[in-house]
Amino acid sequence: MSDTMYRKLTQLGAESNLPANPEEAVLECVPNPHQETSYLVRFTAPEFTSICPVTGQPDFAHLVIDYVPKDSIVESKSLKIYLSAFRNHASFHEDCTISIAMRIKDTISPEWIRIGGYWYPRGGIPIDIFYQSSQPPESLWVPDQGVNPYRGRG
Repeated sequence: MSDTMYRKLTQLGAESNLPANPEEAVLECVPNPHQETSYLVRFTAPEFTSICPVTGQPDFAHLVIDYVPKDSIVESKSLKIYLSAFRNHASFHEDCTISIAMRIKDTISPEWIRIGGYWYPRGGIPIDIFYQSSQPPESLWVPDQGVNPYRGRG
């Protein structure tokens, strides 16, 4: 691959400021270096945070994002900045989780995507949100997301 295909990237290798909200964040992509191969990409964000839109209190989640790329892959620094933009964003767990999946879908049009949002308790109740675009490709190895259900102190 040549460096010319990376010239359009605005965040990798440069100082990047945290956007005020997810809508302002730029999610970038690069060409898939193995378009002829079906493979899984996994991003894990164990310290994801957002804000409750009612109380203004912080919410915490462990996100696991799996996708099978087609033409493009997500550039990881831009994903980190995008996810960090939720830090001061007021939204319910369901909206955060599904919005992230849809933003990635809109950006790279993957063959398949799923996200597990494992949210820590709010009001004593943990909330887990799951989205999957379709059945995964038949011959693809898709490991378990590896996040245990919330058990409290037990």
